Amino acid sequence: MSTTPSYLPTIRGDVLDYYLSQGYYRMHQDLFTCRFLPVNDNLYTVHWLRLVLPEVEFGSEQRRLLRINERFTTTIRPFQLTAELEALYAQYRSSITFDAPETVEAFMLAGATHNVFNSEVLEVRDGDQLIAAGIFDSGTRTMAGIMNFYHPSYRKHSLGKYLMLLKIKHALAKQNTHYYPGYLVHNYPKFDYKLFPCVAATEVFDCTSGLWLPFSWDTVAAQSAQIIADLPNEYFDEFE
Repeated sequence: MSTTPSYLPTIRGDVLDYYLSQGYYRMHQDLFTCRFLPVNDNLYTVHWLRLVLPEVEFGSEQRRLLRINERFTTTIRPFQLTAELEALYAQYRSSITFDAPETVEAFMLAGATHNVFNSEVLEVRDGDQLIAAGIFDSGTRTMAGIMNFYHPSYRKHSLGKYLMLLKIKHALAKQNTHYYPGYLVHNYPKFDYKLFPCVAATEVFDCTSGLWLPFSWDTVAAQSAQIIADLPNEYFDEFE
C-alpha cells in the first residue's frame, strides 16, 4: 500500500508527520506501508517503530560510542546526490552480505529528478575523508532515518549505530517529538539494531488498532500472532 499527495510538489512537513504516525514510511519518492516481509519462502511480520524523543536517555553503551567517535567531524547539509556519496556507498555495498540497492540514487530517487521530501545528510569525516553518511527526512515535528552507510575499514566504530545516535541528537536539538527508524521483523533479528538507541523510549505500531504501544517483545509477538490470524489460509499457499 502506498500514497503520495500528487497535488503537492513536495511532501509538507505536517503531511509527513501524519503518515509516519500511521505506520507509513518513505520508499524512493513515495510513502508506503507493509505488514509482511517474505524471506527465503518464509513470511515474517513487520512492526514499525518510533522513539518518543523527550523520553530518550542514552545509556553507558550509547555514551561510550559517542565518546570513542568524537574525534571525527560531523556536518549536516541538504541532501544532494554527489559522486563522493556514491563512491562511499559502493564501498559499503561491496562489504555487506545482504541485498541492497545498487546506488544511493536507486534508493532515494529511483530515476526521479526532483526529491519531494525535505531530506538532509549527516556526514562523518576522518580528516578530509568521508567515512559515513546518514540520510534523513524532516517533518514539522518528526524525523525519519532513511539510509546509513559507512566505509568498511571503520567497521569497528559501529558507524551505523553512531549515525542513529547523531540523528537523534539532532532531532532533540530541533525539539522534535518523534524519531522513526523504520521497522523490525518478528523472529528475524537482522533489524533489531534499530532498538539500540533507547528501548525504554521506543514504541511499536499496532496496525490493528492504529495505536502506538510501549515496545516489548511480548507485544510484538502478540501483534504478529494477530496479523497472521487475520489472514485467510489461502494467503499462505505460496509459502508452504
